[in-house]
Amino acid sequence: MSVAHLSTAYLAPVPYYSKLAGFDEIRIETAENYPRQTLRNRCLIAAANGTQALTVPVEKPKTPKCPTRDIRISAHGNWRHLHWNALVSAYGMSPFFEYYADDFRPFYEREYRYLIEYNDALQRMICGLLDIHPVIAHTAKYEPQVSNDYRAITDPCTPLPAAAPYYQVFRDRHGFLPNLSIVDLLFNMGPESILFLT
Repeated sequence: MSVAHLSTAYLAPVPYYSKLAGFDEIRIETAENYPRQTLRNRCLIAAANGTQALTVPVEKPKTPKCPTRDIRISAHGNWRHLHWNALVSAYGMSPFFEYYADDFRPFYEREYRYLIEYNDALQRMICGLLDIHPVIAHTAKYEPQVSNDYRAITDPCTPLPAAAPYYQVFRDRHGFLPNLSIVDLLFNMGPESILFLT
């Protein structure tokens, strides 16, 4: 059985879901010291003016080193409403937004306490929409070296593999924008999305 290691991610990029589709078992890293400014709590979407980042606000840990599993979502601000409006604005005219809107909307109405819990719930729902079914487990302790290590895929400095181009709503304005959130692929390509993950 093939096993890959990934970090948690908020609406992860397309290459992340390629790993979920390509391995039998996925181990999500939860024991690492939480690194800031990564895709663990943010995603990139294609908006009318180009790439837009959406960030889930998190509470500042009480200690400098805090495991990812203990990171809490901040209750301050109206980020869920802002994220949902950004998705509607960016993808409301895409071919499959209405088809999937009812699957995503509850995640912007309900409060989640921990980032890992929120990301896991979104990931399970998206895997179901893509019809991929990896066995997913959380790590109990951090190991610096593991096989099939893709934990850095959520770090902005890590170059991602070139994704196969697909239809995007604003492609005529910006050209093809690669490695955006999986929602970009889903809302634009619908059930054909799985074909771009192999």
